[in-house]
Amino acid sequence: MFTGLIEEVGSVLWIRATNGSTKLQLAAPQIAGSIHTGDSISVNGCCLTVAARRREHITFDLVQETVARTNLGALKRDSPVNLERALAAADRLAGHFVQGHIDCTANIIAFDESDSRLEIALPQAGARYIAEKGSIAVNGISLTVAQVKPASFVTWIIPHTRRYTNLKTAQPGEPVNLEFDILAKYLERMVATAAEGISLRSRAGDGRGTSVQ
Repeated sequence: MFTGLIEEVGSVLWIRATNGSTKLQLAAPQIAGSIHTGDSISVNGCCLTVAARRREHITFDLVQETVARTNLGALKRDSPVNLERALAAADRLAGHFVQGHIDCTANIIAFDESDSRLEIALPQAGARYIAEKGSIAVNGISLTVAQVKPASFVTWIIPHTRRYTNLKTAQPGEPVNLEFDILAKYLERMVATAAEGISLRSRAGDGRGTSVQ
């Protein structure tokens, strides 16, 4: 579990496809010293397990699903990546609940640094999870949705976020990882399950339910 508050912008040393999987090595001088093999790290919002660490270098194994569903497969040497260590039980929760399970990628439509307005394409499959004033994780960053449009959504980026995340190099057309709010997903599931139960009881009450002799 993460909070969406980025601790460090690391850089890609290399990314290689080997034997059906992909290995990724990053330089993370600020947080690497406190990381151990097996730890969970959010990399651009994607929860990855540390396969190895040596000094300030951290190595991860990426499965095909991760490469296909996230923007990690498009990384190149020196690409900046947002990093966050997993939330400790005693830590203060200052962002929102972020699982590190990327739902999809979407392209940046516009990023106006003069007024800090970031507009991102709205994937239709996830549009129902995005609400004005709601939370969303963009490349692992906990952001508040300012506006929902028919085909996009807008969020405002404060100077601190722009300065201390990889949004400082973001450009229109660039894909970003999106994770929709887990509370919205659970609510949808609960409502659907409740509606299904009501429908079954209704059918049983009007004689259309199945009886066992």
